[in-house]
Amino acid sequence: MSDALIADAPVLQRQAPTSSAGRSVVSGIEIPLGLLAEVTHRCPLQCLYCSNPVALEKPAEELSAETWARVFEEAAALGIVQLHVSGGEPLARRDIVEIVRSASAAGLYVNLITAAMNLTPERADALVAAGVDHVQISLQDATREGVALIAKSEGAFEKKLAAARLVTERGLPLTINAVVHRQNLDRVERMIGIAEALGAHRLEIAHTQYYGWAYLNRSALMPERRQVEAATRSVTEAQERLRGRLLIDYVAPDYYAQYPKPCMGGWGRQFINVTPSGGVLPCHAAASIPGIAFENVRERSLDWIWHESPAFNRFRGTSWMPEPCRSCPRQDEDFGGCRCQAFLLTGDAANADPACTLSPHHGRIGELATAFSANGESEFTYRRYS
Repeated sequence: MSDALIADAPVLQRQAPTSSAGRSVVSGIEIPLGLLAEVTHRCPLQCLYCSNPVALEKPAEELSAETWARVFEEAAALGIVQLHVSGGEPLARRDIVEIVRSASAAGLYVNLITAAMNLTPERADALVAAGVDHVQISLQDATREGVALIAKSEGAFEKKLAAARLVTERGLPLTINAVVHRQNLDRVERMIGIAEALGAHRLEIAHTQYYGWAYLNRSALMPERRQVEAATRSVTEAQERLRGRLLIDYVAPDYYAQYPKPCMGGWGRQFINVTPSGGVLPCHAAASIPGIAFENVRERSLDWIWHESPAFNRFRGTSWMPEPCRSCPRQDEDFGGCRCQAFLLTGDAANADPACTLSPHHGRIGELATAFSANGESEFTYRRYS
């Protein structure tokens, strides 16, 4: 997952809804734009960089299709327009067509985020009929050997290309999502060529975000600076060359950044994540921060959680910020950066994101980038249920 999720679908217009409580505990709370529905953590792949938590939620804990239908209705009433159906692998659920149908019936723009390993022509037809508007397929590398190495799955490369063709043959817009790191960054030009050949509408080239399984694999995934610089040049050239034919979004690496990204558009500003068991988060990695109690859709409505919950209000806006963020002219641009990264690298989620050169902790992230990128080949920890 990445910040680009919130730009995957067209922005539709809705009338601003009113909180069920009739008020907001923080003035000026914005209407959320996107909902990421992680309908399962099951997946046929074992990707090294998976953003799912290391403690994967079990199938027995998953919300039912009926509960997801209620969540989608609440999301639409709250003002959400974009739904990203993800996992794990959403196609691992036998009732995925029913889930998509209920989302479409609620009036949401449905983006299916999939590894596409088990997408058949029959299932593709059923998903189109159910109301899928857009499909995003992950591409772990530009070669079959690279995909097999990163995802630990033989034959995955060919299955993904075949699935992408099923999508475009049915007239659906296609996004190819390529998560890049030391193991594949030298082949970024080939990834661009594959997306172009497949007729993709959009290509997201996103440097690995070091949460979940990627955090465990930083030694194997951290790119060298020369790789980042070369890839950035290649992407910039391709963006110009393919302008009007293929939209290329580029998510830069935090560990080599000058300023932080506005993580998910800012904590509690544009985005809601619902986990397979119903936990509601402001971003997919927020549960990694200790000491914050996140609500569950089994007990609370999305409206209440968005407007009233202490978790969503904890880092919303700018009033919580310490220095140097509090007096920084960029505070309304990046909202202090990533709270999860601040916690993982400094031990305190309220600290300035170390990705920022103005942060007193910026030296730490530079040291880590240098140390990890110099480690060479390291042992992989593959994603799997423990």
